[in-house]
Amino acid sequence: MSLSGRVAIVTGAGSGLGRAEALALEAAGASVVLNDVADLPPGSVGVQGDVGDADVARELVDTAIRHYGQLDIVVNNAGVVRDRMLFSMSDDEWDLVVRVHLRGHFLLCRNAGAYWRDRSKQTGAPVYGRLINTTSEAWFLGAVAQPNYAAAKGGITALTVAAARGLSRYGVRANAICPRARTAMTEPVYGPAPSEGPDPLGVEHVTPLVTYLASEAADHINGQVFFVHGGLVAVLAPPTVAARFDAAGDTWDPAELAKALGGYFADHTPDQVFTGREISLLERQS
Repeated sequence: MSLSGRVAIVTGAGSGLGRAEALALEAAGASVVLNDVADLPPGSVGVQGDVGDADVARELVDTAIRHYGQLDIVVNNAGVVRDRMLFSMSDDEWDLVVRVHLRGHFLLCRNAGAYWRDRSKQTGAPVYGRLINTTSEAWFLGAVAQPNYAAAKGGITALTVAAARGLSRYGVRANAICPRARTAMTEPVYGPAPSEGPDPLGVEHVTPLVTYLASEAADHINGQVFFVHGGLVAVLAPPTVAARFDAAGDTWDPAELAKALGGYFADHTPDQVFTGREISLLERQS
């Protein structure tokens, strides 16, 4: 799974999970272009700025090509939170989170995808391209104090699948991870790390999957979503049909529909919603 000779971009790489991902890719042999709104490590190759800014996203791809001659891997990790209940959320709190997460992912996916497509057309053969996007369990849980974050992360999941389907012919593989990791952004949710012993939410539990998905060994994996934390990796399934109802005639009569759906939901409570709570309860088996 060597990444020797490969060139990667990692966003949000100034600290936390992004920094750990960048270091892991470098340890596997890749040259890495860093991005963060904060100061980058001295001597690193990178672009400081907001990934939701089209100029920053463009400069990241240009920097990889200018410094290293190519681009092979994009790890979209940068994020921000502005937690608030839906009825209290401001326009700015919504726009900022969607901009950084969803627009930020889109810009780099688009720019890298265009670069790889052009290279494939020039050579007449598939290229080496890896998109690794960061979603969250917030989207399949419907996190009540994070409607902006949940919506953005749900959008990233859909974007990843669309990218996987649209770019696979050029040799690109696009996958998404739902990491549960303790960082400065998530510590208010998860609390401080344990004072003794290993941290099950340490970022080191996430980076092996990222390195693997970036490698040639994962060439057959495309359009997948992975839940990862504490030594556990789970492959998530797409939505399934819980129940089906067919009209007796060509279309539904409202009363008939009310009877069919009403009967099905008669034993449901308002809290039984479209959610993947059982996924969030997954823990590593000893």
